[in-house]
Amino acid sequence: MCRSGMIYLIIICVLCTSVPVVAADSSIENVLPARGCTEDWIMKDKVTLFNRDTLFDHINGEAELYFPYGFEVLATATYMNRGNPDLWVVADVYKMGSLIDAFGIYSNYRKADAAWVTIGAEGFVSSSQLMFYQDRYFVRLQATGTTSLKQDIFLACGRAVSQNLPVNAGHPGELEVFRMPAVVLKSERYIAQSLLGYAFFRRGIIADAILENERVQVILVPEDSQDAARKAFYHYYSYLKAEGKDIRLTETPDRISITAVDPLYGGVFMEQSGRYIIGAVRLKEPSGARQLVEKLRVRLGGG
Repeated sequence: MCRSGMIYLIIICVLCTSVPVVAADSSIENVLPARGCTEDWIMKDKVTLFNRDTLFDHINGEAELYFPYGFEVLATATYMNRGNPDLWVVADVYKMGSLIDAFGIYSNYRKADAAWVTIGAEGFVSSSQLMFYQDRYFVRLQATGTTSLKQDIFLACGRAVSQNLPVNAGHPGELEVFRMPAVVLKSERYIAQSLLGYAFFRRGIIADAILENERVQVILVPEDSQDAARKAFYHYYSYLKAEGKDIRLTETPDRISITAVDPLYGGVFMEQSGRYIIGAVRLKEPSGARQLVEKLRVRLGGG
């Protein structure tokens, strides 16, 4: 091949490899209504896309929260009020790794006293914002130029975005385990990295529960196999033992449990069954959580 032909080939290769990651998912642009998100609110500029390399430009200081949840791409647009161009609604649509990842990000923001709305799988609204998740997407609408807008504006805009997302208003199946009277409604959170701050609990769900008039927390750590769950369980046991805390280990052919005092979370009762670790923390009396953990195990199908 001649020298000029080789140079041409190199240029083509560079151009091909330089295409932004977001270009492959440009369809997410169409999720945000182009004409306007609701009456009297029109799109100010075109939709902007951000990937993992550029997300910091849009939410500097907050971007790292999204990465463990499989963040892929963000589509954002600003809607301006026709009558008052200084009033904006910023609409962000995040494409996450999976349904439970979208729930995980959403659950980082929701609060117990939120005003719940029936948009997507679950959502909440206030005078300054609306958030919901649907399928693998997390949607966040925020007011700019004011601290308060009518909730009807957010609701109309949210529904317009929801109509353009995959029709899936389902919750992650893992949440069904926590649908029991003792667990505080809508307190579940999915932590995609280091549940309880411990690296050996790679990911999991945590929720508030009421146990004998005491507010505690219950956890579920899913692993890929029984061996992996047992390994993580013994990591925790070794950690507690090294801390010199009170600990009691009980083993049966089907499962292993520990009753102990965690240096960070007080009384704990933890159990490994199959590929799961199930437990309760912040207990005054660790042995009292055995029945609660057993109910969670039964709901998992652990007998």
